[in-house]
Amino acid sequence: MAPPNDPVTSKLSVLQGERLDKYFDLSNGKFSVKGVPLLTEVPTNVSFSPFTSICQSSDAPVPLFQRVLKLDHRGGFVGFNKDEPSDRLMNSLGRLSGRDFLSIFRFKTWWSTMWVGNSGSNLQMETQWVLLDVPEIRSYVIVIPIIEGSFRSALHPGSDGHVMICAESGSSQVKASNFDAIAYVHVCDNPYNLMKEAYSAIRVHLNTFRLLEEKTVPNLVDKFGWCTWDAFYLTVEPLGVWHGVNDFVEGGVSPRFVIIDDGWQSINMDGENPNEDTKNLVLGGTQMTARLHRLDECEKFRKYKGGSLLGPDASSFDPKRPKMLISKAIELEHAEKDRDKAAQSGVTDLSEFERKIVKFKEELNEMFSAEKSSVSSPGCGSCSCKAENYGMKAFTRDLRAKFKGLDDIYVWHALCGAWGGVRPGSTHLSTKVVPCKLSPGLDGTMEDLAVVKIVEGGIGLVHPDQAVDFYDSMHSYLAEVGITGVKVDVIHTLEYVSEEYGGRVELAKAYFKGLTSSLAKNFKGNGLISSMQQCNDFFFLGTNQISMGRVGDDFWFQDPNGDPMGVYWLQGVHMIHCAYNSMWMSQFIQPDWDMFQSDHLCAKFHAGSRAICGGPVYVSDSLGGHDFDLIKKLVYPDGTIPKCQHYALPTRDCLFKNPLFDQKTILKIWNFNKFGGVIGAFNCQGAGWDPKEHRIKGHSQCYKPMSGTVHVFDIEWDQKIEAAQMGKSEEYLVYLNQTEELVLMTPKSDAIQVTIQTSSFELFSFVPIEKVDPTIKFAPIGLTNMFNSGGTIQELEYIKSGAEKTVKIKVKGDGDFLAYSSVSPKKSYLNGAEVEFEWLVDGGKLSLNLPWVEDTGGTSDVAFVY
Repeated sequence: MAPPNDPVTSKLSVLQGERLDKYFDLSNGKFSVKGVPLLTEVPTNVSFSPFTSICQSSDAPVPLFQRVLKLDHRGGFVGFNKDEPSDRLMNSLGRLSGRDFLSIFRFKTWWSTMWVGNSGSNLQMETQWVLLDVPEIRSYVIVIPIIEGSFRSALHPGSDGHVMICAESGSSQVKASNFDAIAYVHVCDNPYNLMKEAYSAIRVHLNTFRLLEEKTVPNLVDKFGWCTWDAFYLTVEPLGVWHGVNDFVEGGVSPRFVIIDDGWQSINMDGENPNEDTKNLVLGGTQMTARLHRLDECEKFRKYKGGSLLGPDASSFDPKRPKMLISKAIELEHAEKDRDKAAQSGVTDLSEFERKIVKFKEELNEMFSAEKSSVSSPGCGSCSCKAENYGMKAFTRDLRAKFKGLDDIYVWHALCGAWGGVRPGSTHLSTKVVPCKLSPGLDGTMEDLAVVKIVEGGIGLVHPDQAVDFYDSMHSYLAEVGITGVKVDVIHTLEYVSEEYGGRVELAKAYFKGLTSSLAKNFKGNGLISSMQQCNDFFFLGTNQISMGRVGDDFWFQDPNGDPMGVYWLQGVHMIHCAYNSMWMSQFIQPDWDMFQSDHLCAKFHAGSRAICGGPVYVSDSLGGHDFDLIKKLVYPDGTIPKCQHYALPTRDCLFKNPLFDQKTILKIWNFNKFGGVIGAFNCQGAGWDPKEHRIKGHSQCYKPMSGTVHVFDIEWDQKIEAAQMGKSEEYLVYLNQTEELVLMTPKSDAIQVTIQTSSFELFSFVPIEKVDPTIKFAPIGLTNMFNSGGTIQELEYIKSGAEKTVKIKVKGDGDFLAYSSVSPKKSYLNGAEVEFEWLVDGGKLSLNLPWVEDTGGTSDVAFVY
């Protein structure tokens, strides 16, 4: 907390004395901003308090605190009081009617997405925030349910347009009746500034998390990687991982990071031998009632023998084997589902179903039994051998010895250890199986196999007093054996098991304290990707140290509910999740748009969005299942990527629209490169949330070409200091990556008309045109064989003195370099040597081919002399 003589406190006094304006007013049953009613029929038990009446001090850095205080008149806190205390309280905030809103709500326990409407009754349950359009004053207002004491809150729909707020503790033993600051409201004339200002104010108030700007992000953020999940599911093992990485290297792109996903841990089921791993697991779902029985790698990784893959006699790997196992496991899964459906429909004789199930299990076990590997040693399979030449340590050492560019190796684990937590009595930790209880707020979410399984088995919860020991025990071992980070998944399960531990807020604080401490100690403070975490509890309580996380649901290559068109429409749904969630999650973490498969039917659609998302690019390809031509449009040969300078966000004209099934809106996202801006236009129409059925489903009538417009003003140039000047250019060159067109545009030009086909996109690079002299105009596009052409330009210098005018450009990558030049240069130079170039008088296209220069890290020095 700031001490009494801290300059922050003095600044607070000065600002309070100078404050003359008043933005919000709550009186006569109306909540208004600048005289414009936002909510009517506000109950008398609802209160509004100015920011500084609640927040007097903070542990935030002084510049951040001062920045918040300068704008404190734009925000304040909403509270309410009840006559009787309870662990779950619902209260109306008033009636919202006839005003457009954008919101984010949880459609599963762990995933959230966007929703639009114009009435409080249009809201979905478990809404995390709602953004109101207030055109009367050309502004926007956001209402954010937050945390107060041991209670967290969310917004819910009410009847007759009312907006309901739900405050809950997650424990019948923790009750309250009065809240002064259970939600925060803020107003601003810029929706992107609004997000920054509002979450900065909440950070200063709560002191339980830090903003992204206060943290560093993991090294992998600007690199290419591979995740093992879709390649192996739970059958992942050392030989497959080794050959998977080698596939990419031989294909000409070297992964700089690998994520060994679920399947590497030591897990078993209740009732099984407590000292042995469960055998022959394949599909996700089969492991969700299993628990950790030890904190290191499972037998198939422990048995790895160091050096066995480095010699000339290294074992080969059949890329068909994982697919065959997965195919057989799917047959088994379908047979079990058929039996369950038959039983539910009243069939009494299930013998034929059971016969099939037994048959498929036997066939699956035989396939596993046939496996023989020369990379393992039977002498270290079941002991606790930690010899240097065996296990995960030997494996990671060999991976790095063979694949020199491999910077990071991450592994997966659930927040509670495994999906089912930790098995009681199996470790030194105090653990017990806690039954799961779901909040009524989750009644409106989508049916989820993971939830069903976790509820079925309960969670083996390590006592919160031992959370620090729990994570350090896991992570210190992993760090010692060469693991540089973790993907922490299944994060939002703590709310299921908080009854006996002071409620969900207090339990989360204990666990995130342990995770934060371990992250700082073992993984350089930032070696963590958070996943299945998209709820305000996590962001307000868990992001003090965590600086990167998923902003979308999982990549689904097909619809698990069987819609054959899901292979297409689910991909647009994924992009919508990522784009809109980034608006708020980016205040806490670096947005991660997740992996995809490069050989998927919509792989190019995904690749276009990853190219400009501003985060890492990684795939989950099966062995042999690669489209290297596509990957090379995203990735340099050295495994780095031409990353944008910001994170991608929806354009203003998309904020209150539904780009999934309104049959008219194209999703547009904007971002920056060093020397220009970029707009991605994606046709995501064809599916979306169904409020009645509580699921995401296809809308075939919407799956058709869409038309829209793109303009330089769609880019929010003022959102990055380095980009602000580019937004003031008199003229721009616009390059359309897919159609390879060049268009000249001024701020006064009409917007570019565009039609996007289904599951397709276009990328528009906007580059300020420089007048090298009164007769010469120039703008560099970059490498057109890369989706993010502008991201390939590293440096740009215009030398205008003397008789000769020179443009110097440092470009990373190989391929076709393109620029716009109103006249032909006299000469061009590549790495100091004069080279030929091509210039077309029609359109001013100036081009030359660049090599990959290994000695310079792939960069080339290009110069044009006029």
